[in-house]
Formats: sequence, structure tokens, C-alpha cells
Amino acid sequence: MKRLSVLGSTGSIGCNTLEVVRQFPQCFEVKALTGARNIDRLCEQIQAFSPDIAAVLTEELADRLEKKLPPGNSCRILYGAEGYRAAATLQGVDTVVAAMVGAAGLEPTLAAIDSGKDIALANKETLVMAGDLVIQRAEKAGVAILPVDSEHSAIFQCLKGNRRDDLDKILLTGSGGPFRTWPIDRFGAIRVEDALNHPNWQMGNKITVDSATLMNKGLEVLEAKCLFQVSLDDIQVIIHPQSVVHSMVSFVDGSVIAQLGIPDMRGAIAYALSCPERLPLKLPVPAFADMGALTFEAPDTSKFPCLSLAFQAGAIGGTAPAVLNAANEVAVGAFLNRRLAFTTIPAIIEKTLERHAVNLQPEIVDIFDADRWARAEAAALLEKSQD
Repeated sequence: MKRLSVLGSTGSIGCNTLEVVRQFPQCFEVKALTGARNIDRLCEQIQAFSPDIAAVLTEELADRLEKKLPPGNSCRILYGAEGYRAAATLQGVDTVVAAMVGAAGLEPTLAAIDSGKDIALANKETLVMAGDLVIQRAEKAGVAILPVDSEHSAIFQCLKGNRRDDLDKILLTGSGGPFRTWPIDRFGAIRVEDALNHPNWQMGNKITVDSATLMNKGLEVLEAKCLFQVSLDDIQVIIHPQSVVHSMVSFVDGSVIAQLGIPDMRGAIAYALSCPERLPLKLPVPAFADMGALTFEAPDTSKFPCLSLAFQAGAIGGTAPAVLNAANEVAVGAFLNRRLAFTTIPAIIEKTLERHAVNLQPEIVDIFDADRWARAEAAALLEKSQD
């Protein structure tokens, strides 16, 4: 029986994680849950899985959640940074599912590592912002970091049973998002509803917009660099519209191994939670005979400059990836709130990066400082763009 803390349980990854738990109650027990603002869903999850503690963003939300729970419920309701840290470090938990969205996931994930918990990592921003420091902390604590992103899970699976010295390249696939075939002269008319209409995957709003700009793929490149300890030159992004090949690995002899499956996050989640075993999820095998063809193409960085910006930040290193991530979160938030055009997202990110004085050897405190600075700078640029 593996005991879990699910950070970000009300989001897409969190809900899918709990579906896996529901399917295999003999394998998993939920000890802690955290959400941000969705107390209705969190209330349902508490009643379904009976965790010891649950945490939300604010004291006011905690009070509202407690009032929604039925009398006699024994779950302790916490809030804020201390609440998230308590969920991440709860005694008796074996594995923390880090499924919070954005930079908010870094601090509780570090706390979980320091308390000796294995990490099922869906929060790519943790490694984007502070990858080398996080990996060092995990090695020092003797804990495993197991990827939950479908692409990184695929790479992880492809490398199993092979010598790392034989690795040539990581071939990171992506669907290309909803605007892959749109001509660039139509991008000025992109609406929020268009960007949230992903062709293959069901994800949260922020990640779906990142997929539409290809920033999600850029963040995944930076995550893969740290997670698999490779250089940026060892990672190639390939657009694969069908989302059946989740990623591939090439070796020095020219061999390529791919991991395939239907686009369903439960597969990657279940593997992170049960590795090296595989749970009988009963997900269907892709209907290869009906597909006709699987296609691949190079990404168009003239239409999607966010991917190039991610490579640039990764090449600079230090605090640059944290600044990239923070500026992107501000810009995407503004787009979702209909305060910024889709085409202006990369401009805000690029200008923020240009104005940043990079610290090439940051400590964790420097990462958080860079994150705060970038958010303020991106917000100021956003206001200026609207004058």
C-alpha cells in the first residue's frame, strides 16, 4: 500500500491521479490533498478519499471548505504556504504527487524532498526554475523523482534497460497545438476560446494556452535537460499531431525507441506511482489499423517564438529559466483574462528576459527573488503595452 499526498488535487493531473487511486484502492491510500480555490471539488474529494489533511489557498477558503464538509468529518483543513508544506511533508506519506500549476509548486516540492518523500512530478516549473538545485537536493535526500508528464514518462520508459552512455538524442514530441495549421496572418484574431480548444488533450487552462504557444514544449525541454542530465543540444522537438508517440530516444547506433499510447494522462500517472510495475489500467491500445499514418514535422518557431525563447533561456542558465517561466505565467494570465493579445505573449516574455540581470550561480533564495522580479517586470510591461 503506497500512501500519497496529492498537491494540486483539483486540477487535471490531480483528478486523473485520484481516478487511478479509485481504480486501484488496494494499492494506494490518499493521506493529503491540496487545492487552490476549487473548494467544491476538494470537498467532494475529501469525502471520497478521507485524507488526514487538506489545504487551500487562504484562510477564508479554508473556513468555507470546513462549513461545506458534513459534520463529523475528521479531515484537518489548513491553508496557505504552511498548509501546503504540511501536506507535502506529512508523516507516513511515501510519495508526493506534485501536480500544482506554475511556480507555486516549487516550495512544497522542495519541502517534500527534504522530508524524504519520493516525487511523482507533474509540476514541470519546479525543474524549469531550479532544476539543478532540485536534483541535488533529491540526490542528497535519497529520493526518486519520477516523471508524470506524458513526454518525460515516455523518455523515462524508453531509457529503461538501456545504458545512458549509449544515448544520442531525446526526441521530444508535441501535438503542435490548435494553431499548427493556421497561417500567421490569422494569429491576431485568436480568442481565448480558440486557444483552449486543444485537439488531443484535456488539460487546465494555463497549460492548454502554453500548448497553443508551444511554450509548454519549451518548458518540457528545460525539464528534460535537468531530469535526464543532458545538454540542450541533445534534445530535439518534433511535432507529431496525432499525439500517439509520446516521445522517443535515439541511441549512438542509430536505433530509436518510442513509447506509444492513446493521449490519456492516467497511463503516465500510473507508471510514476507503480514503477517498475505496470497497473492493469485497461486503457485501449491505439487503433493503428484505422489511423492510416503517423506524421511528424519540425516546429515552426517563426509562428511560435516561445519555443525559441525557452531554448535561449536554457542556454543562458542561472536565473534566466525562472524569469522565462514567471513572465510567461503573467502573460498567459493576462491573455486568459482578455487583457493581452495572443501574439503579445512572447513579446512580454522576451522583453522581460532582456531586462533581467542573470545570476549564473543562484541559490534557491535567488530563484525566488528572480521569480518575484520577473512577475513585477512583466506586469509593468503589460500595463505599458495597454497605454
